[in-house]
Amino acid sequence: MITETQKPPLVSVIMPVRNEGAAIQRSLDSVLAQDYPKERLEVLVADGMSDDGTRDLLSGYAERDARIRIIDNPARIMVSGFNAGLDVSRGEVVIMLGGHSEIAPDYVGNCVRYLQQDVADCVGGPIETIANSAMGSAIALAMSTPFGIGGVAFRVGTEKEDYVDTVAFGAYTRKIIARAGRLDEELVRNQDDEYNYRLRKLGARILLSPSIRSRYYSRSTLGALWSQYFQYGFWKVRVMQKHPRQMRPRQFVPPLFVLACLLSLGLSLFSPLGLWLCALGFGSYLLANLGCSVAAVQKGSWNLLPLMPIIFATLHFSYGFGFLLGLVRFWNRWGS
Repeated sequence: MITETQKPPLVSVIMPVRNEGAAIQRSLDSVLAQDYPKERLEVLVADGMSDDGTRDLLSGYAERDARIRIIDNPARIMVSGFNAGLDVSRGEVVIMLGGHSEIAPDYVGNCVRYLQQDVADCVGGPIETIANSAMGSAIALAMSTPFGIGGVAFRVGTEKEDYVDTVAFGAYTRKIIARAGRLDEELVRNQDDEYNYRLRKLGARILLSPSIRSRYYSRSTLGALWSQYFQYGFWKVRVMQKHPRQMRPRQFVPPLFVLACLLSLGLSLFSPLGLWLCALGFGSYLLANLGCSVAAVQKGSWNLLPLMPIIFATLHFSYGFGFLLGLVRFWNRWGS
């Protein structure tokens, strides 16, 4: 615990961004508005060579606030940006934050409080997923349901503290980072998922607390959502190859379903049995999808009902196709 005579630990907030001109201002404003002592906070923004005006916005912030430091990230992906920030960070606590996020004013303070209590090596909280359009709101709702993304605690929310497999926008002690090392720069997606598994293998404790609050702005189009979850599925294969025990049964459901659909469709060209299997598979999924869509909009979002089945299907099929393509792409990387 911090006593009255001790200084609060220095906190490094690392933000890898690229072309976040539409969101970076609210993200940075939320970081700079923390009720944590200003002199004990540094903000390292790793810019992936943005070409949409993000860099100019960042430069303006850095001129006005000495806590902000801009770092070049020529590799242009999140993981390399975080590692670049980590290499120059000075904090005893390191927070991994995205450019699509907003954190509550007491976010940093609450993270530090838990880490100082030595009840965890990494802490985070549930994410409130929001959007600015009808399609985005439906996507945000789908991403907050077990049917949409599985039972990921930080996505679906929680009312109690609990130890979990992974968190988003986690705060890490410098001590555990020194043991676990940097993020795996091979992974374009699922980097924090893989990193948190490495922490757990070291015996680290990852705590999810409802008092650590943040918002995440979801994708606002089906195309962007498809691309996002296709990549999640694709790169999950490499995480599985590196850490087979990290996988959970729910993560195999989308690719197995997509594979079953493809096989039954192919069989239907040659046999009535394939046609029956295809109808059974798609029909069962359609019923489950419609039922979960109705359940999702029960809290007063009935106007989103027509969009929900399409969004659920986009989440499941994009992840499933991505995973299957990843198996083909990385077929020779087992044990690597």
